[in-house]
Amino acid sequence: MVVSQYLAHHQFGSCAFCTYIYPQASTMDLTLWQYQFRIIMLGDSTVGKSSLLKRYTEDLFLESINQTVGVDFYVHFLEVEPGVRVKLQFWDTAGQERFRSVTRSYYRNSVGGLLVFDMTNRASFDHIKEWHAEVCERVQPHKVLFVLVSQKSDRDAHGDRVVSREEAEKLAGHLGMPYVEASAKTGQNVREAFELLARRVYQGLLSGEVELQEGWDGVKCTAPQALQQHRASQSQSSTTPKDKKCCG
Repeated sequence: MVVSQYLAHHQFGSCAFCTYIYPQASTMDLTLWQYQFRIIMLGDSTVGKSSLLKRYTEDLFLESINQTVGVDFYVHFLEVEPGVRVKLQFWDTAGQERFRSVTRSYYRNSVGGLLVFDMTNRASFDHIKEWHAEVCERVQPHKVLFVLVSQKSDRDAHGDRVVSREEAEKLAGHLGMPYVEASAKTGQNVREAFELLARRVYQGLLSGEVELQEGWDGVKCTAPQALQQHRASQSQSSTTPKDKKCCG
């Protein structure tokens, strides 16, 4: 259940490459959250990362949108289960090579990644492995969980698709992540993609696949003792060993 929407676009701070989007109003006290997850948007330029975020956070779609310069910052709130609210921080990175030195600095403090390609652009799909490998290399020893998103699914009906569902699902399986086909234009599966990732991070946190670590901002928790108690109750019902990897 989404508990707030963000409507304002403001410049903030001294970062020359960052745009921050903050709330104007909400039906709840936004300070009441139990977890904070930092999620990074990854993929080539013009695949539609910013459009996906705008659709999810504001339920808007613009036919023409400025390319991201450096990094844009969004905040959104989600109730992952009854009474458990998560503050989602999204880092929308520029896909252009000239900004990679800026965007790479945000990898390490992220716990989740939305890997986005354009189903009408073969090169953007071919580059997904490179984006994934680059993040996994730079986040060590931390854990990043991913969802692979094929953007612009509305173009499939027009015969513009050049990346089949089968090969995208095969890549997602090889990289160990779920796969979603979405359209920022129509809104199809946009909410599902973001919330799948958020809930995947949440479950990873409960299972111990993702760990809280001092000095790491990928996950923040306002009640660590409650988290430990939840983990203890889960461990009593399941003794299946976890295969820990840097990325998944």
